[in-house]
Amino acid sequence: MRNQGIKVVATNRKANFEYFLLEHFEAGLALQGTEIKSVRAGQVSLAEAYIEVDGRTAWLIGAHIAVYNPASRFNHDPKRPRQLLLHRKEILELWNAVRTKGVTIVPVKVYLKDGRAKLDIAIAKGKKLYDKRASIAERDAERETRREERERQRSVA
Repeated sequence: MRNQGIKVVATNRKANFEYFLLEHFEAGLALQGTEIKSVRAGQVSLAEAYIEVDGRTAWLIGAHIAVYNPASRFNHDPKRPRQLLLHRKEILELWNAVRTKGVTIVPVKVYLKDGRAKLDIAIAKGKKLYDKRASIAERDAERETRREERERQRSVA
């Protein structure tokens, strides 16, 4: 098998804003044939998705993988729960983390690694309103410094 690298297909942009991401895991996705074709076409949304762990298996719930039009009647249900492929030790670690107060598991991004669909998931703790305000202020300050630097570059040239 030749190394094809990593191609990010979809990201959950709200995850970084809504949560402190504590620990990341790489999980495989158990997909049907038409689903992997849609993933390769980049038709994935993690907007309302979350991870559910029952102690034995982990599931991706609420992720939308669009139907693959050429498959017509052999298509999949776009919102069906999808099993995550993790080692038993990782599932137990996630299960123990979820049972602590204020901690959840969020999907961060879907990507293709060597032709296989992978999901980056993270153990996350919810941010308070003041934390969100601080991250907005930090982002705005960074944007302003980049803008000033660009202006300085233009005036020199």
